[in-house]
Order: sequence, then C-alpha cells, then structure tokens
Amino acid sequence: MHIAEGMLPGPYALAYWVGAGTFVAVGAKSLANKSQEIPMMKQLVGVMTAGIFLVSLLPIPVPMTGTCSHPGGTPLGAILLGPAITVLMSLVALLFQALFFSHGGLTTLGANTLTMGVFGGFIGWTLFWGLRRFKINLFWAGFMAGFIGDLAIYVGTSTQLALAIHGTHPFREVFQAILIVFIPTQWPIAVLEGIFTGLVLKYIADHRPDILIMLHILPASEGVKNVSLENTLI
Repeated sequence: MHIAEGMLPGPYALAYWVGAGTFVAVGAKSLANKSQEIPMMKQLVGVMTAGIFLVSLLPIPVPMTGTCSHPGGTPLGAILLGPAITVLMSLVALLFQALFFSHGGLTTLGANTLTMGVFGGFIGWTLFWGLRRFKINLFWAGFMAGFIGDLAIYVGTSTQLALAIHGTHPFREVFQAILIVFIPTQWPIAVLEGIFTGLVLKYIADHRPDILIMLHILPASEGVKNVSLENTLI
C-alpha cells in the first residue's frame, strides 16, 4: 500500500496531506475525549500503533506500481479504538516507517495515511457495526471487517495512482490495470487479515470481555455471560 516517494505530483500530494490532516485533527480530539473517559486509552493507542507499525512493515513488492502489498491492521484498530483515532495511529506508524525504513515517503505520507487509516479504518469499522446490528457474531463481523477493510486500502491506493499517472489514457482503464496487479498478492493477505481480526476479537471476548465492555464493543450483559460460561467450563 505504501506509495513511494516521488510517485505523486505535488498538487496531488498536497491535497492528500490536507485531507489526512483533517482526519488526524479529528482523531487527536477524539483521543483527548476518550482518554478522560477511559484511563488506559493512551496505553491502548500506543500498543495498537505498534501493532499497525509491525504488520505493515513486511511488504511484498508489487511490480510496475511503485508500491507494495501487506496487511493493514487498521480495521482492527478502528473496531477497538475508533476510526478517527486509527487515522492518527496510521500517521504515526507510517511516519516512523518512512523515516527509519524508507518505507513509503514523506511527500506521500498524506496519501498513505488516507488509504490505510481512512479507507481501511472507516470502511472496516462501518462494516463491523453494520453486521453486528444484524446479530452477526464477533468472529464473522471481525472477519468481514478485516477482509473488506484490507481490500479497501488497495482500492484507495489504486485510485490515487491512477489519478496521478493516467495522463491521456482513460482513468478507469488505468485504475483497473493497477487493481488487477494488486489482486494476486493482496487477496490472500486480505483473507488472512480477516481471520486474524476475527480471532483477536473472539479471543478478547472469551478471555478479557471487560476490555470490550470498557471500549463499548460488548454490552455488559454479554460480558457477564461470557465470564459465567468460562467459570462453568473451569
């Protein structure tokens, strides 16, 4: 997903910086508000930021695009801590990757933050809560959020690259060509990210439901039910 330094024209890069900055500002305000409500919120954000940093640090290069494939981690971050805060976490993770690993770039940091944080985070979060409203269990809601959220990141990246390089060629044709190049590497990664997201949520619900209750992901009654079942099995 990381678009390399110099791949985007200046006006595009600036526009993406402005867009990302808007979401980051909202995320910072959301973090300040939630930190007053949840004492350990900043610690959770730190841990999740490190997780996003790590899972998106081992890229699979994608030929001809100037970018790479890898998990995002942002759908899970958005589910647990909120989509706006996830954009802030994405910016921090991507900044450190650009500075210390030459992974991505500084001029493209806004574009990469938008795709990973906004596309991956908000779409994954929206899908998760939409499925939960229809009583879909945590694993499958998490799986679909992780799977679709991961793919959404690459739809966003394909859009950004196509806008930048299509020239006299139709945008749609260039967009489809870039997206097709991503599919062989990204589809299996998206499946794995979906499984990982679902399993993490299920594990927390089974072993530490209090965390999901604190984050308003589970109602208190469901958490008590999980604890009672665990005690019965023991």
